[in-house]
Amino acid sequence: MNDRTCIVTRETRNPDEMIRFVAAPDGTIVPDLRHKLPGRGCWVVAEKPLVEKAAARNIFAKALKAPVVVPTDLADMVDSLMVTSTLGTLGLARKAGAVALGATKVEAAVRSGKAIAVVHAIDASPDGIRKILAARNAVAHASGHGVPAFRLFSENEMSLALGATNVIHAALFGQGAGEAALKRMRMLAAYRGEVSDKLASAAAGAAEDME
Repeated sequence: MNDRTCIVTRETRNPDEMIRFVAAPDGTIVPDLRHKLPGRGCWVVAEKPLVEKAAARNIFAKALKAPVVVPTDLADMVDSLMVTSTLGTLGLARKAGAVALGATKVEAAVRSGKAIAVVHAIDASPDGIRKILAARNAVAHASGHGVPAFRLFSENEMSLALGATNVIHAALFGQGAGEAALKRMRMLAAYRGEVSDKLASAAAGAAEDME
C-alpha cells in the first residue's frame, strides 16, 4: 500500500503507522484498523493526541468532504480496538508455538537469544521483572542488541488471550506469528505515547522497559 498523508500533521507515513477512519452509513466516524472497510477513508498517524485533535476539530468532515458525527470517546475507542487486536495476535502466536509463559521460561528464552520481545503484565511484581531485566541486560552486553519489553495489559487480559491462568510474563519468539504480535504491540505502545524503543543494548549499558 502506498504511503498516506495524516489529516492532522500532513505528514506522509507508511499505512502501518497510521489509523484509517471512514464514515459509517449513518455518518458516524469509525476506525478501520484493518484498512478494509468500504468507502472514502482518511488517515491519522497512530498517536492518541492526534486522534483527539482530529476529533475535537472535526477534521474528518473536511477530509471526507461530508458531514460526519464524531464520537466523543473516539480516541479511547481506538485504544480499545487496538488492545483487542493486539491480544488476538498474541493468542495466535501462542497457538503457533511462538510464545513462552512464566518467569522461568521467559528468562530462559531471553538468555537463549530466541526471544524477540518480552511482555509483562501491568500488575507484575518488581522482583519478577528484575530477574528478566537481568537476562535482557546480559544478552544485550553479549550480542550488542536488546530485547524490547512491554507493559500494556493486565494479568487477566494476558491470561484470557493466551489461554492460561495467572499469565504475568511472556516472551515472543521470532516466528511469523511472533513478529506479527510484536508489530501490534509496538503500534499500541506508540499510540499511547509509551514507546521510545528503549532496548537493552551494549551501548546503553542497561535495559529499560517500554511501558
